[in-house]
Amino acid sequence: MRAQSRALSNPVALWWAMLTLVSLANIVFWFILYRELNGGVAVSPSSDTSAMLALSAAYVFGCAFRSVLPRADVQRICLVDSWLSSVFVGRTVATIAEIAFAAQWAIILAQLGAIADAETAINMARVIVPIIVVAEICSWYAVVTKNFLYNAIENSLWAVAFLFVGIGLGRLLPEFDGLVRGLLIAGLIGIACYLAFLVVVDVPMYVKRWRIERAAGKPLLHPLVGLRDSATQWTVTHEFEHWKEEIAWMSLYFSAAVWGSLALCALSAMNDHGPQARAQTVAPSAIVQSATPR
Repeated sequence: MRAQSRALSNPVALWWAMLTLVSLANIVFWFILYRELNGGVAVSPSSDTSAMLALSAAYVFGCAFRSVLPRADVQRICLVDSWLSSVFVGRTVATIAEIAFAAQWAIILAQLGAIADAETAINMARVIVPIIVVAEICSWYAVVTKNFLYNAIENSLWAVAFLFVGIGLGRLLPEFDGLVRGLLIAGLIGIACYLAFLVVVDVPMYVKRWRIERAAGKPLLHPLVGLRDSATQWTVTHEFEHWKEEIAWMSLYFSAAVWGSLALCALSAMNDHGPQARAQTVAPSAIVQSATPR
């Protein structure tokens, strides 16, 4: 009983339980969405919708895996003593999931940009995935060398990528009305909050860690040595002190970001209604023009 009481009072255990429950709910929502978009009468699945569902599955299930088996990459800490908790496995899952998430944003910008004939959105769509691929390379380099500076660069690149996403959404905003416009506004608000978090919290955290490690003269690993280390070395800890700086970003990442992935699937499925949604916006001006004496 005392052991159970200590576990329940441990903030890390409570946080872990919350992550697991949210991830299970996200998986349920994905299956509901899959059934509605593939089996519903109202929506006929397009190739883009199918691709979005597949990409979302990679992200939803990847985040669920990382929620059940949390770890901090450079520190080599985890909550479960298993090879599945190794940084190598977790980082591989994360890489696939994050590129899939970036691809979702690229697809939605390209879709809506084509409907609205918005070249800015289409151009933004073209650069998002390449930027995130570079960010993933930086992340891997940080992992294998234990150099926090590359984590800072990685997250800075995420900020650049989502700044471009925000520019694309902002360009699309006046072109749409109704539910699509509401989703675009929600996306812009979410991106603004995400960018603020990266600039104020996340990137400075990694820069601070890098400076502390450098001041302490801690040696970096050779990439090949670090690659093996990432697959074989991990430390199990449930101490709040070890996890306190990870809790904020992981909580947002495995909840709000996943909800964004699911929302992108729904928005993609609405692409057949995009022209109508846009027409609702431009129709009043057309009526005024036709009523104006010439």
